Amino acid sequence: MIQDNTKYESNVKNISILGCGWFGLALAKKLIGLNYAVKGSTTSQDKLTMLEAENIQPFLVDFTAESVKADPAFFEADTLFICIPPKRNSTELPDYPNKINSILTFAKDKSKHVVLISSTSVYADENKTVNETSKPNPDTDSGRVVLAAEILFKELFPENCTVIRFAGLIGPDRNPGRFFAGKNNIPNGLAPVNLIHQTDAVGIAVKLLEKQAFGRTYNACSPNHPAKMDFYTYAAKTTGLVVPDFISEKKDWKIVESINVPEFLGYEFEVVI
Repeated sequence: MIQDNTKYESNVKNISILGCGWFGLALAKKLIGLNYAVKGSTTSQDKLTMLEAENIQPFLVDFTAESVKADPAFFEADTLFICIPPKRNSTELPDYPNKINSILTFAKDKSKHVVLISSTSVYADENKTVNETSKPNPDTDSGRVVLAAEILFKELFPENCTVIRFAGLIGPDRNPGRFFAGKNNIPNGLAPVNLIHQTDAVGIAVKLLEKQAFGRTYNACSPNHPAKMDFYTYAAKTTGLVVPDFISEKKDWKIVESINVPEFLGYEFEVVI
């Protein structure tokens, strides 16, 4: 399909989003509102109509650790966002890096810029503050496969590797008040939280495009880090849920900060955690 791109002035106005899930769809909708041309992928035939209804050009993309089945036109973009989180507690978890590798190999020489959505789970709870200069040392299975995917990305795109590491995502349909509601004797109540609202997650991705600040790793986490017991107690109260009970202790924690988001994006957070 030949598209009329005359109304798109920037050289990063043609965007492909692999994985239109909770974050990817929110990003796509925001970009459509900003007059970007957006292609969106899904693995479900049923979801194609929904994407089209949002003015997102829909593509069916199936991928495994060995191959990718897709129309190559989907990957022909100024910027490709890969928004495919690993499936936790799944037998598919070990295959995650190879799936990302398949996608990256397919996209190479088609996408001008590639942005991998990653996670701050690459940092262990080592009782300290971490930023983009800190050496990742994941202490969970999901953190380890996410870091392995980042490493593969850097090997394939050594000069243009852009990674956004999201902290815990909250927002629409992800009410944090429900997480611990009604539970008792929850450990580590004084540990700081590392979270980001969907509004700011999308905002950082948009700012990256506006600034064309590719080729770096960005920790995307709210600069506010209240204690777990304070944050989740308040979240439960404000949504009418049973208030949880925490143990007042501080063990196995980290504070995720960013030096690259303020320096290269100049992004100002909208939602206070």
